[in-house]
Amino acid sequence: MLDKLGCDKLKTLEYNESNKHKYLELKEKNSLDLYLGYCGMEKCLPSHSYGPAVRNNYLIHYIIDGEGTYYVNGQSYRLRKNQGFLICPNTLTYYKASKDNPWTYMWIAFNGIKAKKYLNYANLNEDNLIFEYTEDDSLEIYINRMFELNRMNYSNELEIQGLLYLFLSKLAMSKNENSLKRNNISDFYVEKAIEFMQNNYLNPNLKITDVANFVGLNRSYLTHLFKKSLKLSPQEFLLNYRINEATSLLKNTNLSVGTISKSIGYNDQLTFSKVFKKVKGISPKTYRDNFLK
Repeated sequence: MLDKLGCDKLKTLEYNESNKHKYLELKEKNSLDLYLGYCGMEKCLPSHSYGPAVRNNYLIHYIIDGEGTYYVNGQSYRLRKNQGFLICPNTLTYYKASKDNPWTYMWIAFNGIKAKKYLNYANLNEDNLIFEYTEDDSLEIYINRMFELNRMNYSNELEIQGLLYLFLSKLAMSKNENSLKRNNISDFYVEKAIEFMQNNYLNPNLKITDVANFVGLNRSYLTHLFKKSLKLSPQEFLLNYRINEATSLLKNTNLSVGTISKSIGYNDQLTFSKVFKKVKGISPKTYRDNFLK
């Protein structure tokens, strides 16, 4: 439902709702300091996932039931009811609901010149992406109230803006200096293996056996830890990392496909192109052409 009421400077919004999903989006942003982009709620199906994807706003998910896993910067966070996670702009993320106990979460996207400052008040930033809020039901109440304000007029616009500030203020009040870190540790070995691959992916002769030897585990056990933590094998992680690096070079440089191939650990351009197309569904050249359109 789209409502356009009042004068030209009044924000417009879009709202839709179903049994398992609610979504509200403001189409215009008149505040520079802090503004709402959109908010929503979803009761996810088992193993439902989103991403890998990059956002252009700050985005907070708050879990009101169930469990799932958030993957970012090579790390994984298994999360449950009353926990939440921050997605920062221009950061590649992926998250997935539990197969056995899928999460229901609410989300709120926002931006503005003071957004980063206000998040820091809540001890949320690029280095600390996870929080827990168990004080009361305020976070859920604030977003549900935004859904109720789905016919835009001046008073609703002001109330939505106020609810966004209240949402962040609740997080700031409950900030926990001992913020949750990654799940225990088998993750230590996964982290070290990822660091090794990120430092050596340019080497076309890099083998997963080399990675396993570096962290002091046999290959099969390292693969077990990766699949448990990231739902990926080390080989799949390395391939995805190389292809993500390739997409960045295709978008942000004028390097030839052959040069990019060598820059990410493929001596053979044809092999690189086949792998890239298998992952992305299109050739490197087509990917670049589509981006430049």
